[in-house]
Amino acid sequence: MDNNIEKIVKQCLDEINSKIKNLTRLNIMVIGKSGVGKSTLINSLFRGNFAETGLGRPVTRDIRKIEKADFPLTVYDTPGFELSDSQQREVKKEIIEIIDKGFRTQDINEAIHCIWYCINVNGNRTFDDSEIEWLREFTQSNTAVPVMVILTQAYPKSKGLEMKSLVEKENLNIAKVVPVLAQPINFDDEYTAKAYGLESLLEIMSEALSPELQDTLQNLQKVSLEAKKKRARAAVAAAVTAAFGEGAAPVPFMDAFMIVPTQITMIATITVIFGIDVSKSLLTSFVTSVLGTAGATIAGRNIVTNILKMIPGAGTVVGGTISGATAGLITTALGESYIKIMELVYLGELKKEDIYSNKKLMSDIFKENLKKLKSRKKTKPEE
Repeated sequence: MDNNIEKIVKQCLDEINSKIKNLTRLNIMVIGKSGVGKSTLINSLFRGNFAETGLGRPVTRDIRKIEKADFPLTVYDTPGFELSDSQQREVKKEIIEIIDKGFRTQDINEAIHCIWYCINVNGNRTFDDSEIEWLREFTQSNTAVPVMVILTQAYPKSKGLEMKSLVEKENLNIAKVVPVLAQPINFDDEYTAKAYGLESLLEIMSEALSPELQDTLQNLQKVSLEAKKKRARAAVAAAVTAAFGEGAAPVPFMDAFMIVPTQITMIATITVIFGIDVSKSLLTSFVTSVLGTAGATIAGRNIVTNILKMIPGAGTVVGGTISGATAGLITTALGESYIKIMELVYLGELKKEDIYSNKKLMSDIFKENLKKLKSRKKTKPEE
């Protein structure tokens, strides 16, 4: 492998591993009676079959802490919430103590970030008076952590909406009431109730969580490709702004070199958002398909010149510089192309083991993005 390419790929892998290691941990408290489908909900929203990793370790008499090695998620589970009044009061006290303890550490990785209160719409025990009062008292005591009431097994949808209306009429201090059917249900091979509601839950969580947790949420979630792409495009925009400002100032060739630290960070961020375990061969294929093996041996001037050849009229060399707008266009095309490749892998349309034989596809994606971006630029006033 060309030494320059090998160095770039190693930097990308190191940055990806560093970002994954340093993701802020998402901590969720899940409350509800036995059989409401808490494990199904967790495993349907998040990748990794998280709730199947074991029963977790007790942190109080009634609360368990579920974690998984190298996975930025912790779930505090309160199983069997069909308790006596005195036990329910004790559980409420334990939950508040865990919340307070997390905040006292002043470490975002230790704080509870949201609470799910789960109710099975089709269970024998629905939303009764004791639950209403428990929630009312709890939400009055807790003002810091958003509470989401999740209506599990909410089928038919009309029944879920009816229950949602009943809960909302109680005017509880909660963020949202979300009806969810986490997995499709087949009725005697005659009718299948389709899963729904997980994307709504994801959107509500995204609105409720702090900016430090947004990459973590997208890394963990597996229900919305569009949400991942939206977050990834924000990373591309940030990279363009950081590297080239608003595009007005000319950029020296060496600063416009394709894979500078800003672009490496961008690629790493996109990888983390998609939650895909990328290989060295995937990154090698991507880099070589964009730069070309020969071009990658010469940093700076020749690389940018070769890329500009892909876009007729994109820009020329004047005094050893190109416009910041053109440099930003190159960075944007790089980011959009990598997002597309992550999308194909995410959908299973591009197998990681077949990456090396698909370098032409990657090159074509990059060239097409460059052309599209240049075409859009022509419709705007010249800088």
